[in-house]
Amino acid sequence: MTRVGCWAHVRRKFFDDFKNTKQMTPGLKLLNQMFAFERDWASLDSVSRLNKRQQELKPLIERFWQWCDQADALPKDRLGKALAYAQGQRAALNRVLDYGEIDLSNNASERNMKSYVIGRKNWLFSTSPKGAEANAIWMTIVETARANGVDPRDYITQLLEIVSQLPTFAKAESLEACLPWKSMSIDSSVKTIA
Repeated sequence: MTRVGCWAHVRRKFFDDFKNTKQMTPGLKLLNQMFAFERDWASLDSVSRLNKRQQELKPLIERFWQWCDQADALPKDRLGKALAYAQGQRAALNRVLDYGEIDLSNNASERNMKSYVIGRKNWLFSTSPKGAEANAIWMTIVETARANGVDPRDYITQLLEIVSQLPTFAKAESLEACLPWKSMSIDSSVKTIA
């Protein structure tokens, strides 16, 4: 597992400084340019996006770090805190240059987790590690369905109907046909594969 940093968190800290001082730093300008590039590249496949990052994003990131290394700010003011945060995340942030599959920010992941966070008081009553594990499994199913544009309620209903009819040791193909990114016309295909 490789830890990757979130550039949106870095940008937010520099933006807070801008809101306070009304002066846009060169660092915030570079961050804005990075995010503009990423918006333009959103529809690219991961290989093409990685190539764009190496050619166009890498020089911006290098300029950003040069500016951070030379910026003069008091450690306790907003800019100083933004610089310290960015510098502390430097290695994890630079990993965006190694992968085309990941996003510049983890905002989408955080949005997906919001429903789980909102319900966390309910999850406290799992009463056992097994109950907590069951909750984690169900939330994973729900969020995976949502991420693939499938209505979770319809998906779970169909999933329960089909999986209950599979043999105890179903073939991998039968189970794979039930995944939400597969076409959900799995009724007949699963029965024939099983």
